[in-house]
Amino acid sequence: MDKHWFEKLANHMGAAYLNYAFTKGTRQEAEFLISELGLKSGMTLLDVGCGPGRHTKYFADYGVTVHGVDISQTFIDIAKEQAHPRATFERIDAREMSFAKQFDVAISLCQGAFGLAGDPYTPVPPQDPDGAILNRMAQALVPGGKIAMTAFSAYFQVRYLEDSDTFFAAQGINSEITRIRNEEGEEIEEELITSCFTPRELRLLIEKAGMEVVSMSSVAPGKYRTGPLNMDEPEILLIAER
Repeated sequence: MDKHWFEKLANHMGAAYLNYAFTKGTRQEAEFLISELGLKSGMTLLDVGCGPGRHTKYFADYGVTVHGVDISQTFIDIAKEQAHPRATFERIDAREMSFAKQFDVAISLCQGAFGLAGDPYTPVPPQDPDGAILNRMAQALVPGGKIAMTAFSAYFQVRYLEDSDTFFAAQGINSEITRIRNEEGEEIEEELITSCFTPRELRLLIEKAGMEVVSMSSVAPGKYRTGPLNMDEPEILLIAER
């Protein structure tokens, strides 16, 4: 039984997920993070919301031992089909992870998990649901371990709000009606719900998780970089240290 609305989308897309334009910059993203995080052969990495494992191959090729988790069993099955010997995969709801001081690095990219936990149709919960995922990621790290994650920029979302979008100001969540295509070209229309954040909100969530911000940059898929924050890039790339 599905635990999260995203599972229906993943079940329909299957391997067609890898045909979407935002996945084409995977190599650049992985190579940037290898350098920026100081990843070395023999280190361990937790990929939270790994999808079909598009980043894990590059980290594993570099000698990093990777464990990918995702709420979609469909994506986990695809990832396992061509898994690198140094990569393992497991279906887990990121809100329920129980890893403890096991990884040198934890990542959550492209709203794979962090950014998908919010619900605009219920009262604001006492704890930010995406923040709960971040707390679980922090607990998975060894002392001195690092997190790298991307989050949709609230500045960008509001500035470039489209006619098909509904932005819930109280929760900072955007609802988009989108068409999802599978490998056979069949389309379904679904609601895509993503949390959006300001840099200040991300800093506060990081501090609450017991970590320190190392850097924040405005980025786009396949165009990871260091640099100042702005309102013209769709995502914020955050790196923090435990």
